[in-house]
Amino acid sequence: MKRPILLHPDPRLKKRADPIADLSDDLRSLADDMLETMYGAPGIGLAAPQIGVGTRLIVLDCEKGENAVPRPLAMFNPEVVAVSDVLSTYEEGCLSIPDIYADVERPSEVTVSWLDRDGKLHEETFGGLWATCVQHEIDHLDGKLFIDYLRPLKRQMITRKMTKLKRELAREKA
Repeated sequence: MKRPILLHPDPRLKKRADPIADLSDDLRSLADDMLETMYGAPGIGLAAPQIGVGTRLIVLDCEKGENAVPRPLAMFNPEVVAVSDVLSTYEEGCLSIPDIYADVERPSEVTVSWLDRDGKLHEETFGGLWATCVQHEIDHLDGKLFIDYLRPLKRQMITRKMTKLKRELAREKA
């Protein structure tokens, strides 16, 4: 089931998500809903706080292109355990901040540990777009948005633009 995505500014996007103590069928179903929501948006990553759920769960699939084989990942309690010294810059966007993009510098490789939907522990090193995406989504779990990496003036301009967009959308629904 597709879920509505929260738009910035929303206080729920700035809260730290709670760790998952026990994997349940409800959480596995939530992961399925998040993947459907992410693909439908369309996007390459989504964190539970973006749909108003304060749980440490992210989904992502950075396989792009015509012949790419999808690789949907659901990560419960993801954690960055190592980062490279080498940095890379990617133009990032966010489903909670639609149509806004900015260059963000992050480690070019990260090693992440997480539980899968069956409770099995995984650890993998990601590079390129995957590294950027997984860091972006884990940031959401810590109440951090990609615009928090930008200069204050640019961040304020984006927040004002988003506030205006939210008002327009609310008027359309009324």
